[in-house]
Amino acid sequence: MKILVTGTAGFIGFHLAKKLLERGDEVVGLDNINDYYDVNLKYARLNELGIQISHCEQSQAVSETAASQAPRSDSHCERRAAILSSKYPNHKFVKMDLADTQAINKLFETEKFDAVCNLAAQAGVRYSIENPHAYIQSNVVGFMNILEACRNYGVKNLAYASSSSVYGLNKSQPFKTSDHTDHPISLYAATKKSNEMMAHTYSHLYGIATTGLRFFTVYGEWGRPDMAPMLFADAILNDRAIKVFNHGNMSRDFTYIDDIVDGIIKVIDNPAKPLDPLLLREATQCLEQDCRAMLAVTENGHYDDKSDKAIFTSLPADRSTAPYRIYNIGNNSPVQLLDFIKTLEISLKKEAKKNFMDMQDGDVVSTYADVSALIDDFGYKPDTSLEVGVEKFVKWYKEFYNEKGEK
Repeated sequence: MKILVTGTAGFIGFHLAKKLLERGDEVVGLDNINDYYDVNLKYARLNELGIQISHCEQSQAVSETAASQAPRSDSHCERRAAILSSKYPNHKFVKMDLADTQAINKLFETEKFDAVCNLAAQAGVRYSIENPHAYIQSNVVGFMNILEACRNYGVKNLAYASSSSVYGLNKSQPFKTSDHTDHPISLYAATKKSNEMMAHTYSHLYGIATTGLRFFTVYGEWGRPDMAPMLFADAILNDRAIKVFNHGNMSRDFTYIDDIVDGIIKVIDNPAKPLDPLLLREATQCLEQDCRAMLAVTENGHYDDKSDKAIFTSLPADRSTAPYRIYNIGNNSPVQLLDFIKTLEISLKKEAKKNFMDMQDGDVVSTYADVSALIDDFGYKPDTSLEVGVEKFVKWYKEFYNEKGEK
């Protein structure tokens, strides 16, 4: 399968591309390599995929379009052609901005993808408060360009990154994809919710199978330096106090990167399918047909044990008569923030100095993923314990930053 993976210089995109390449897929990676965080880490990830910046070649095909307030695209590799991997013969990389409509269309026209996994986005809940325009440009305009390119160039299989942040003010836990997500508390969350709505529109109008994945606190090797594991490890090893928000009264559904990638690949391999319109019958009609032996499965319908089918009286929030699906992808086991810090201290063999602080704007107290749909549909099973995942992360962190003399 020929797959476009956007965001391959990023944390999740890098790991996904590597796994797909190792199983034999043809992968075209894309990233604009902006300076939201240290570009040297992004280049190091690309180097692991056999993409070396010295191999850049001049091209007229790719141009840069960026919002005036967006993080800047790094000056290396400006206006460059596809770079062939020195490690994987089935891989090449293009430096491109999702918001560059002309360049995205040209890429789709040339490459003729079988599937697309869109992981590129302007990340970060807190940064969206400081720099909102960057999120509209990348997450809304950029995603629109992906949808339009899929429509215009015949791509019928699109998986994309949503976020657990869409649950916003939702108090019910664990978070279920059937829950309402109408009250985001950050612009980042609002852009991810908009992606889900845009995707459904294109699934309905054009038959594009779209699957959104709401990620829950991903951690592991090659992680993002603006997230807690990297921030904490850096501070602890350099004798600085870590910032513990809400005085430690927080929990997160920490999910190890390998478990996340396993779930993404299951979704790519199994594009969303529409609900059968014949199942969308009114409850009264079922009574007329003497469907009396029924068991409730969701607030949206019932289970008919005679036909062995679900009968929905209204559309569920995470499915549709269009080929559209939303899944939570997490560990299904929230961890208290102070317990995470203690696990990290044990792996680092060093106690953290803690600065207890109030809650930050745009943040939520806890996240907890109900991943039952992903388990039921694909046998998804996140099985990496926090202790194992953190130990692997710490081993990588010490090796990577020691080698670069940046610890």
